[in-house]
Amino acid sequence: MDAFLTATFQTLPLPVLLLIIIGSILVLGKAADVLVDEAVSLSTRWGVPKMIIGATIVSLGTTLPEVSVSVLSALEGNPGIALGNAVGSIICDTGLILGIAILISPPDIDKRLVNRQGWIQVLAGFLLVFAALPWTNLTSVFSTGGRIDQGTGFVFLILLAVYIYLSIRWSRSKPGEVEAGIDVTTEYDESPFWIVLIKLVVAITLVILSSKVLIPSVQETAIRLSIPDSIIGATLVAFGTSLPELVTAIQASRRGHSELAVGNIIGADILNVLFVSGAAAAVTKNGLEAPVSFFTFYFPSMLIVLVLFRLGIVFSKDKIKRPFGVFLLFIYVLATVAGFVFKG
Repeated sequence: MDAFLTATFQTLPLPVLLLIIIGSILVLGKAADVLVDEAVSLSTRWGVPKMIIGATIVSLGTTLPEVSVSVLSALEGNPGIALGNAVGSIICDTGLILGIAILISPPDIDKRLVNRQGWIQVLAGFLLVFAALPWTNLTSVFSTGGRIDQGTGFVFLILLAVYIYLSIRWSRSKPGEVEAGIDVTTEYDESPFWIVLIKLVVAITLVILSSKVLIPSVQETAIRLSIPDSIIGATLVAFGTSLPELVTAIQASRRGHSELAVGNIIGADILNVLFVSGAAAAVTKNGLEAPVSFFTFYFPSMLIVLVLFRLGIVFSKDKIKRPFGVFLLFIYVLATVAGFVFKG
């Protein structure tokens, strides 16, 4: 699809490209609004905290671009792209997107839920690194790198199912109690459940499709306006697959559901390990190669971002403050700049 869109946009006049960009942004924003509203509706109907809905259902939807890119890359003989996409998305989600969401609307948090999901988030990051290590010859990690084999990919997918099941089970209210984080006075869509589910699926689909159209159309416009390739790569291509999480987080925060945004990012990080890496490794006989650069830079950067976010939550009270959002953005910028230096 990406190649087809790129080829098509190359033949269109600039005014048409600009109209496509404007239309994509409008559809993306409206679809994200519907996605947030229906996710909040499910949260209220089921008595499940919005953070958990964000960490499971919404994350599964917004992570689909990463899954599709990684699986297709692996099947086409480029498994390195799959692992790089997963690791890069975790850094982008936790630093850039979560930082922006906190700046827009500092979220109130249920420490019990955030700590539980947050520790899974950090453990998932370490699990990815441990799975890639060459355990039969650890001394070769900085000379030949490592690999996530096909069997491990299937294990990740099994753990994904366990994670979703436990998240829903843990979040259910006990008899006679109202789960923290649920506002029973919140208005919600009173349509039949299957209608709400269809709206949610359509909204997620439109978020992903409009993102797919927006990125190559902006990229082609930038090329025609003589913007350097390095700038295009560092801005558009770098977080293209994370755009659904970004827009969903911003809209959720603007509409007063910032805990949904936090849950979405925590869940997306977990899914980038278990779903994105797991599916990509499972469909390839040789699994996913982890080059030396992952162990010298990318894995450490990912773990640093995850651990710092975890520490920030531990030392927060019942609300994540804006200065912590600024800190996360600073860490993301630092990691991005260091990545360019490292590559250079």
